[in-house]
Amino acid sequence: MSIFHNSTSPTFILTGVPGLEWAHVWISIPFCCLYFTALSGNTLILFMVLTEPTLHEPMYYFLSMLSTTDIGLCISTLVTVLGIFWLNAREISFNACLSQMFFIHLFTFMESSVLLAMAFDRFVAISNPLRYAAILTHARIAQIGLAVVTRGTLILIPLVLLLKRLVFCHSHVLHHSYCFHPDVMKLSCSDTKINSAFGLTAIISTAGVDSIFILLSYVLIIRSVLSIASPEERKKAFSTCISHITAVAIFYIPLISLSFVHRFGKRAPPYVPTLIANVYLLIPPVMNPIIYSVKTKQIQKAVLKLLCSKGHLF
Repeated sequence: MSIFHNSTSPTFILTGVPGLEWAHVWISIPFCCLYFTALSGNTLILFMVLTEPTLHEPMYYFLSMLSTTDIGLCISTLVTVLGIFWLNAREISFNACLSQMFFIHLFTFMESSVLLAMAFDRFVAISNPLRYAAILTHARIAQIGLAVVTRGTLILIPLVLLLKRLVFCHSHVLHHSYCFHPDVMKLSCSDTKINSAFGLTAIISTAGVDSIFILLSYVLIIRSVLSIASPEERKKAFSTCISHITAVAIFYIPLISLSFVHRFGKRAPPYVPTLIANVYLLIPPVMNPIIYSVKTKQIQKAVLKLLCSKGHLF
């Protein structure tokens, strides 16, 4: 058995879709479409929020943060995923793997934090509309954004450093087309109890805690909505939350499913983690711009205004 330590810069082997290696070129077509849709959709959201004065409100600033994390998540995986499908470029160095893993998890934790901030935004808008602008000032939104980045970074640095101390002597074939913490950790022949415990703590203290506070926010939102006398006003108030509820569902369900598969699904077929992993990475970035464009009238108006202005230029 060959044993290599991280000091010798081990090389890991990424995996595409197990059993369908012959069809990777064809599989790359829908992946390219998804990446293009995600990047173009989220870039459009960012552009509109930055340039359209009517969207200079807390709700849309948080939406721009969500789009930024989605763009970061796509870019973090695009090179290795398409490299496998197009060029069969499956090798990745240990340091490059750790860097990719850091950014994938960073943007995942950031997206969870932003979804929590958006839940708080909806709670303030519905329960205390008269003080909405006073509570969520530009300075406070900037502080929330800084806290989102700082929180994710501080949690992930120890996670990466703990991986660097490990010795790798098992098969160094990863189960995904990108580097994922539980996947890398399983390849070590060192004692990984600390790594596993810290990884579980990291996911619980971020996505776990955030999901609880999001749920609590909606309990308070529902209570505020039910206190509104007019049924029409109740419907209008709750309709502003539909996009956010959908975004929360398409983010947390694949994330929780992937974590459970890695920790408890040892007997699952090899394509199951691959399928869930790709859904977890691509579906939220693809769907979030579509959801907010379809459900939010201000976004629709901004898109139409942009299209009309482009039409006049030609």
